[in-house]
Amino acid sequence: MKRRLTALAAVAALSLTLLSGCWRQEGNPTPTPTPNPSESVSPVEKTKVNVAMLNGPTGMGAAKLMSDAEAGNTELDYAFNVFTANDQVTAALANGEVDIAAIATNVAANYYNKTNGSVQLAAINTYGVLKILQGGEEATIDSLDDLAGETLYATGKGANPEFVLNYLLDENGLDPETDVDIQWVTPEEVTQALLSGKTRFAMLPVPAATAAMAKSQGAVKLALDLNEVWDEVAPEGKLTMGCVVVRAEFAEKNPEAVRTFLKEYEASIDYMSDPNNEALSGFLNPAQLLEQYGLVPSAAIGVKALPQANLTFVSGAEDLRNAIQGYYEVLYAANPASIGGGIPDDGFYFE
Repeated sequence: MKRRLTALAAVAALSLTLLSGCWRQEGNPTPTPTPNPSESVSPVEKTKVNVAMLNGPTGMGAAKLMSDAEAGNTELDYAFNVFTANDQVTAALANGEVDIAAIATNVAANYYNKTNGSVQLAAINTYGVLKILQGGEEATIDSLDDLAGETLYATGKGANPEFVLNYLLDENGLDPETDVDIQWVTPEEVTQALLSGKTRFAMLPVPAATAAMAKSQGAVKLALDLNEVWDEVAPEGKLTMGCVVVRAEFAEKNPEAVRTFLKEYEASIDYMSDPNNEALSGFLNPAQLLEQYGLVPSAAIGVKALPQANLTFVSGAEDLRNAIQGYYEVLYAANPASIGGGIPDDGFYFE
């Protein structure tokens, strides 16, 4: 009988223990872990954008954006390439390697006309960068008409520089074919001719003009800024030499990505143009960025070239048309083939 009571007591004790455990579980439930949002939500994927820049002024404004992209501090996933010639850029556009590209403004119009509108003008990024330089201790010209009877070494035959120079000479009463002996050679040959004294006058774009003056140690000086000469004689609109285009197919599929690029690109141009940033060190210094990304030969040249590069930012269909129409009219009158046989229609401008 005693064994039976003992067994019953054990069973009762076990039942009380189980009931007590159940009560604790129901009355004081163990907290359920809350998922961490950073672990469960995938990051938003950035739109991939392939961008081509030209070295020199046409690409200078993008240097800060290139740095930000490398650091991962941009809204889009950029892949930048720097080219040395317009035809390299148009080839990359043609095969779809790049979505957005900086090129000369006449090349943009030419490519648009020849490819049935496969690109659109998204921004103007550079005004005139052509300089007339003079060797010797004393300046002897105050205007282009002073070049009558002189020899001028120049670079850019068949492109913007030739059309601009011919137009401005004509507007100043000179025939480019007979009144000035223009020797069309490479930038390196122009610089060598100046430094050796082979020629007294030359036309070069920035930063080649900047480098030539620096190498001469004061023997070569700036005589005329053709941007200023243009403003004196040309129709409405600026001397717009550099621009950014976007593949029309990419723009149609990714209009917001293009607008985001333009926003970030404008901020980059503002940064590169701000004189207050010249004293910054390392990767924050604009001139250092230009050297780092191969946009100028050296930071020393970059420091002097930036104030002469005439960086700007113009976007929006109406503003773009107003800024560049007069320039295209001049190019068309000089040589219709320079812009592909006709002034671009309204479809050329990205809104």
